[in-house]
Formats: sequence, structure tokens, C-alpha cells
Amino acid sequence: MTASTLPDLLEAHERAAQLRHTIAQHDYAYYVLDAPTISDAQYDQLFAQLITLETAYPECLTPDSPTQKVGGTVAEGFEPIKHSLPMLSLQNGFSDEEIRAFDQRCVDLLQQETIEYACELKFDGLAISLQYINGVLVQAATRGDGITGEGITENIRTVRGIPLRLRAAECPDILEVRGEVLMFKKDFAELNERQAAAEQAIFANPRNAAAGSLRQLDSRITATRRLRFFAYGIGAFSGGELPSTHDGLLQKYSELGLPVSPERAVVQGPSGLMAFYRRIEEKRESLPYEIDGVVYKVNRHAQQAQMGFVSRAPRFALAHKFPAQEALTTLLDISVNVGRTGAITPVAHLAPVRVGGVTVSRATLHNEDELRRKDIWIGDTVSIRRAGDVIPEVVCSLRDQRPAQAHPFIMPTHCPVCASPIERLEDEAVARCIGGLICAAQRKQALWHFAQRKAFDIEGLGTKVIDQLVDHDVVQTPADLFRLDMQTLCALERFAEKSAQNLLDALESAKHTTLARFIYALGIRHVGEATAKNLARYFGKLDPLMQASVDVFLEVQDVGPVVAASIVQFFTQPHHIEVIAQLRHAGVHWEEIDPAPRPLPAPLAGCIVVLTGTLPTLTREEAQKQLEAAGARVTSTVSKKTHYVVAGTDAGQKLVKAQSLGIPVLDEQGLQTLLNTPLPVLEDLPSTKD
Repeated sequence: MTASTLPDLLEAHERAAQLRHTIAQHDYAYYVLDAPTISDAQYDQLFAQLITLETAYPECLTPDSPTQKVGGTVAEGFEPIKHSLPMLSLQNGFSDEEIRAFDQRCVDLLQQETIEYACELKFDGLAISLQYINGVLVQAATRGDGITGEGITENIRTVRGIPLRLRAAECPDILEVRGEVLMFKKDFAELNERQAAAEQAIFANPRNAAAGSLRQLDSRITATRRLRFFAYGIGAFSGGELPSTHDGLLQKYSELGLPVSPERAVVQGPSGLMAFYRRIEEKRESLPYEIDGVVYKVNRHAQQAQMGFVSRAPRFALAHKFPAQEALTTLLDISVNVGRTGAITPVAHLAPVRVGGVTVSRATLHNEDELRRKDIWIGDTVSIRRAGDVIPEVVCSLRDQRPAQAHPFIMPTHCPVCASPIERLEDEAVARCIGGLICAAQRKQALWHFAQRKAFDIEGLGTKVIDQLVDHDVVQTPADLFRLDMQTLCALERFAEKSAQNLLDALESAKHTTLARFIYALGIRHVGEATAKNLARYFGKLDPLMQASVDVFLEVQDVGPVVAASIVQFFTQPHHIEVIAQLRHAGVHWEEIDPAPRPLPAPLAGCIVVLTGTLPTLTREEAQKQLEAAGARVTSTVSKKTHYVVAGTDAGQKLVKAQSLGIPVLDEQGLQTLLNTPLPVLEDLPSTKD
């Protein structure tokens, strides 16, 4: 190579430094925060630019270049685990020419005319290592930066597909299994449904869901997420005999009880590689999980060892990536969609663009926080991602291409469907329309909830009937159900005189209910069947319940500040009061009783406490029991509403957050003092308003 001129070299140094910094920022967002800021295709382009630059100008190559390591660092709160052998990434190929070039390199290095390859899937999840000693799982870690990962042993133990003990009478002394933790598409959809129902932030895609679930500081949260695992590689090994081929290793893993993907093959030469690629590409959409390509490895371990490694990847393997299911287009406008629970979701209106084989003109922006975090403006050029059946989403904006006329989106203050106010409670990611019973967007869900067995138990009023009643604008509120007549029902599809009469009889029978069922049927946010029963038992009658304050609701068993505020907010809406009046006028009734005797206020009633770390003598369960017996509510998250944090050893991030918010921190002795010192009124507790 000819010597570089000084101006060219200086310019190359500057560009390389800029690329290294940019890639490092994106690595941090992707690997540590699990919140990518650019698309995979854009990242690959940046990485390719840096490799080209460093190849042309070797003087620009630095030891800390991302081309010399795998992206990612150890997240705060996890124990660093140094890998016995580096966990390297793979070189990428995108075209048939690159695949043929990979095969030719293998042929040249091995001096063999035809190479046998093991082909498998490139999963879109989180790479991990599992260390087994004498067949028992003793340690698990993420890939991290390839040299040091995060210790996630307790979380991995909650993944059901990973055996805690291998299925073999004799096992290697040491076996380090490498593979991928991921979430199946259907499990991802169900998780987001649960997140939305619990009014928590939803995940953007299965990869982020898997990574976020696995990297929880509380393994109990991980246990609630349905994670899967596939083994595909090996690290440290001693005390036994390895199969001679990679395919044999995967077969051995299967015999040991480790999950291995059935989507794999052993092929010969480049034609075999590309035939496998085409087959998997055709069935990609039907796979139960997300993949972004396939992986080719020289099958024989002896040949792998002969070929060796480059700085950050093995020479004997290649990832053949699918064409990006991403594209660039212009964001023309942003509107909001009102979900069936009132959730307000910003929706991007796009200049139509082909993504993943379909034309996309709309994409989700998830919520206001995501919109602000990604700094997406109307008029921006944006990257759109579509994977499988997942709703298209806006990945990021190209801020350096932002036109002068671009402007930020302002969230509406009132529902575009029913004009009710839109509210967002503190510490919640989702804003909601409070229209509830009168909002057309929420109407079907409200009616279904109203009719279900634990509420009014209206036999014959299923989802298909509700769809007809709403779509034909026959029913606007639950009260309208009790105004239905034979003529109206028989005019609808699926109804004959007998089926119409059966529904009318069921509605008449449902008019006599209980106060608990009535409260539950209203669909008040956070009020489930048990809470509805406690409210009915405490108040005995509806009118005093409708007029009660937050402080009064806090006296009810299992009602905390969030639930109390939600109930009060519901009954301050005039349209809810009007629907309740219409239901009573239609003949809905229940037996009203005298309220239950008021219990003496518990000494820590209304007090919110977080437990973290290990206490000297009390287990966390024992400490929680004592606090709850005194009326306190024990939560897992530190926020401005928290009154006290009880911290033991290894307290971690909850202690740090408490200190940053100025929340009083108690040790075990301080906890006992708190439990034995009656607090006369909630106002005497430390303020959480500032």
C-alpha cells in the first residue's frame, strides 16, 4: 500500500475517531440500555465504514476500536464475570458473492476442495454462557464486552428450558455452554398485553423483551417472563471427550437435555450454504421466534482450530444476514390512537414505503416518553422496522437530515374520540382517556367487562353480539343494554326470536345483582374482583362510596394510594355518574347493608416502604409481613411516593435511588423502631411531594 499523505491521514484519523465514538454510543444504548437508537442496518453501515477505513489506513487502528471487541459493558448492579474464553461475535455476509468468498477463504486455508459446513439460525436475542461443573449449573453470564459479562445466574435459573443438572450419568468436569436467550413471538405478545393491563411500559420487540427480562435485578420478575434458550456453541471444556464436529456437539447437547434448534443442517460447499439460506428465508415468517439471518460454521472442530481467529471473530464462521426489514421514509404527521383500555398511543403517518415485503404507511410510536427519547419530529426522515407480524415501529429519526420546517408533536389534552380529558398518572408511561364508559374506542371492552361472569354475568352477551350492538350504534353505554327490545335485536344478524328472547331474559335476570358485582362491572382502573368485594363490605352502600375521599379509601383493606386515587378520579367524571343513574333507573338494584365496623387505623396505614438487600436477622418475607401487619404497603420500586427504604447489605440501586431522592433509609434496628412507634397521622410521615 502506498504511504498516506499527511492531510489524508489526519482526515482519516478524525473520521475514524468520530466513527468509534458514534458506534460506542450506539453499543451502549443497545447492549446496556436495551434501547437501540439506530436500526441494525444503519449500525452495520457504520461498522463497515470503520473496517474499510482501518484497512485502508492501518495507522488509524486503535486498541479500543469497536472492531477489536464485541460491544457492551457490564450493567450496574450485576457482578462482573470474566469469560474463560472470549465470547466473540461473527463476521457478517449479505450477498451471494460474500458467501462464495467466505467458502473460498475456507478452501484456501484448509487446502481442501470441498468444505463441510454446519448451518444454523442466527437468533435475535441475548447471547449468554452457562457453566456446568460435573453436570451442575453453577454460573451464567451475558456476553458483555466479550471478555467480561454480567453474572445472571439467579435469573437464568428461572428459565425453564435450561437444565440445572445435565441428563447424563457421567458429565465433563467443566462444560461451558454458549447460546441465546430469546422470547417467542406469542409470549412477547402476551407479555405486552400483561404490561398494558398493568399500565406498565410495553416492549418494542422480542429481543428487547428478552434482554430486559433477563437483566432484572430481581429474579422474581424474570421468572414471570417466558424466556427460551437454544444452545449453539462451547467455551471452556475439560474432563471428557468432545464430538469431532459442531453438528455432533449440538446433538450431544440435545442428549444432555440442553435445548437445540431443530432448524439446522450439514451441507457441502457454497451451493449447500445458499440452499439452506433460501429454505430458512422462505419459512422465516412462520418460525415461532425472531431471527435475522443464518450462521455457517466449518463443521469439523479440528479444521476450526486450524483456521483460528481474527481480532474479534472466528475465521471459520460467518453470519449470513437477511435483508434489513427496515427502510427510510418521511414522517408526514402524528395522530393518536385510543386503545380499548383508553391508552393513548402516538401513531406515525408516513410516506408509503416497502418494508419486509409490504407497503407501510403507519407505524407505532409506543408512548410519549418513547417519542421524546427518540427525539422524533413531524417532517423527519425516519427509519421504519417491520419484523414478522409485529406492528411496524419507528426506530429513530435522522436528526442530521432534519428539515427546517420540521416540528415536535404535542400530545393532545383531550380524547379525539369522546373529548374526555387525557390524563397520565405519575410514574406511568401511558397516558389515558378517562372517558371510560362513554368513550366509543373503549366501548366494546367496557361492555364485555360489564357482561362477564364476575360482573353482571349476562348469558348470551359475548364478544360477537357486543360487536354487532356497537357497530350498529345500538348500545353506547352499559345502561343501553337494559333498553334493548325484541324488534331491535331481531334486526341484527345472528338473532332470531328465540335467541333474542333468551338475551332479554338474561338481561332482566341480571338487574338483580350485588354491590360488589356492580362495583367490579364499572371497570374502574385497578379495581379487581377482590377489591370490589372489600369496597362493598366497607361501605355497604353505593352513594357513600361515590362520595368518599382518598383518605377514606385508604382505610379499606388492600386499597393503596394508586387504587384510591383511581376510584376518586372515576367518580369525579360526570358521565360516569350519569351512566350509573341510568342503570339504576333501568331497574338495576342490589341489597344495601350497613357498612362494616371501622377498624382502628393501623400504625403505618398509608406508609409505603421498599425493602432492599439482606437484613441481619430478618428474611425479606418476615420483614414484609411485619410491615404489612402494621398497615404499611411494601413495594418493589423506589419513587417519590416512597416513605422509607429499609436497606441491608448488598442493597444496590434501590439504596442509591433512595439517597438521590432524599428518602429516609433505615437499617433493621430502625425498622423495629418504626414498627414500635405509632404514627398518628399520615401527614407526619416524610414528605414525598418535592
